[in-house]
Amino acid sequence: MKKVKTFLFIALASMSALSCNDALDIVQAGELTEETMFKSTSDLEKYLNGAIYASLDITSQIKFASVFTDELSTAPTNTGWDYALHRYIVNSDDAYAAGIWTTSYSTINKVNRLLKIADKITPANATEQAAYNNTLAEARVLRAFSYLNLQSHFTTNMKDDNALGVILSTNVPDINEQLPRVKNADIWAQIEADFAYADANLNPTATIVAVHAAPFFVSKAFVSALRARMYLYRGNIALAKQYAQDAITTSGVNLTLATPIPAGTPGVGSWNNSFYSEATGNPYRQIWNDKSNGENIFTLNRPLGGVGGNIASLYTTNSTDIDGSVLWTVGINLYDAITSNLADIRTYAFMDPSKWAAPNDIYRVIDKYPGKGNQPLKNNVKVVRLSEMYLILAECAVKENDLPTAANYIKQIRQVRKYAGTAATPVYANATEALQDILKERRVELAFEGHRYIDLRRLGAEANVSIDRSTLDDIVATPTTLSITDHRFTMPIPTTEIQGNPTIQQNPGY
Repeated sequence: MKKVKTFLFIALASMSALSCNDALDIVQAGELTEETMFKSTSDLEKYLNGAIYASLDITSQIKFASVFTDELSTAPTNTGWDYALHRYIVNSDDAYAAGIWTTSYSTINKVNRLLKIADKITPANATEQAAYNNTLAEARVLRAFSYLNLQSHFTTNMKDDNALGVILSTNVPDINEQLPRVKNADIWAQIEADFAYADANLNPTATIVAVHAAPFFVSKAFVSALRARMYLYRGNIALAKQYAQDAITTSGVNLTLATPIPAGTPGVGSWNNSFYSEATGNPYRQIWNDKSNGENIFTLNRPLGGVGGNIASLYTTNSTDIDGSVLWTVGINLYDAITSNLADIRTYAFMDPSKWAAPNDIYRVIDKYPGKGNQPLKNNVKVVRLSEMYLILAECAVKENDLPTAANYIKQIRQVRKYAGTAATPVYANATEALQDILKERRVELAFEGHRYIDLRRLGAEANVSIDRSTLDDIVATPTTLSITDHRFTMPIPTTEIQGNPTIQQNPGY
C-alpha cells in the first residue's frame, strides 16, 4: 500500500507538470515523463488502483438527493446548513452539482490518461497481457460508470437519444481545449463500447499487483448491474431485465436477511446495546457497519486510516446519535414509510434509537452509516446492492404488464427485511399503482444512497409521484412538494464549467 501511495503521489505530481503549457518547452535534467514513469503492466495497475479507484466518489449526489427531495428533516441543532437547497433553491453555483460534474470528469480524465499511456506499453508475456487487458477493462467500466452518473443528473431526458447529453471526452485534453455537449446517443454509444470491451477482456484474477476481488473492484456482476441500471433509465425494458437477472445470477450473493436479531423487545434496553454495537450479529446491520459485504455488488472502500471521507458527516457532525451535533434527521414521511412495514429491520438499521424530548421527539437520527472502529462517521460507500436488481425487475414487470410478477419481487424484498412474520403480497389494480409502490420501496430500501432524485425525475410523472415532505421537515413554512415537470429535476451545468468553456450549453431554466 505504501508503494501504491508513493507511486500515486509521483504520478499526480508529474501529470500536473505534463499538463502545463510551457512556452519554452524546457526539459529539466531528471524530469519525470510518462515514458519514465510507466514502463510495464504493473505500473498501469498501480495507477488504476492508486489514482482511478481512489477518485471515485458519489457523496455529492447522495447529499443532493437527500436534501433536495424528501429524505431529510432539519435537526434542532442545524443552524442553517444547506437550508437553501432544502427550500428548492438550485442554481448553477450549486456545490453538489459542481461536485458531481467535477468528480465524474476527474475520473474520466484519469481513465483517458491511462489508456493513452497503455498504447506505449507492450506486455512481456501472456500473463502480463491478461493483466494489461483487465486493467484497461476495469478502467473503461469506471469511465462508463462516471458517464452514467453524469447522464443521470444533467441530461434533460435520458430516454431521448437526441436530447442534449454531457461532454464526451475520450482523449487527454489539451489545456486550452473546450468541448461542447453532445447528443445522448453519443454518450450511450461510448458507454456501450466500454462495456463491450469489458465483456471481452475483464479477468480480475489476472492482475499482477493485487487481487481485484468484489465488491471493491469491478466484476462482471457489477458490469451487468450497471447495464441494468442504464437500460432502465433509458427505457429499454428488455435489456434492463436481461442484465438485472444476469447480475443476480453472477454476483454470488443473496438478499441479506433481517435475522437473527438479539433476544428481547426490538429497540429496547439490552436489545439496543446488542444490535447497535459494532459486534452485532444481525446480517443486515453488518452491511452498514462494514462487518460484512452482504449483498453488496460494488462498494467504494473507505478503510480506517485510508482514503475517502466520512460519509455520515453528510448528516451529522460528530456521531450518529442524539449527542452528535446532528444536522439532518430522517424525513417525517420517509420515517412513516419505513415504519409502516411491521417488524422491518430497516426501522432499526437506518435509525438510532435516541431522540429529542418533546416537542421534537418526532425526529430520528440517521444511522445508516454508523461508522467503524475509532472513526464514528466513516463507512464504505455502497454503490450497487442486489436489492436494486430486484427493484429493477419489478419495474420491468410493470412495463411488461405483468403486475403479479412485479408484486412478487416487491414481496421478496419486504420479506427478507422482516425479522418476524410474513410480508403480504401486494395487489395492484393498475400500472400506476404498481409504480407508486415500487417507488415507495425504492424510497425505503435505497434511502440515503443517492437514488431518490434520479428515481423521481425519470419515473415521477408516469407514477404521478413527486417530492413528498411533511410540513414538519423544515423550521419554517415551505412548499412540501415540487411539480415533477419543474426544471430543477435536471441539474444545472456548473458555473465553473460555463465560465471556462463558452461552447457549453446550460440546461433550461437556469
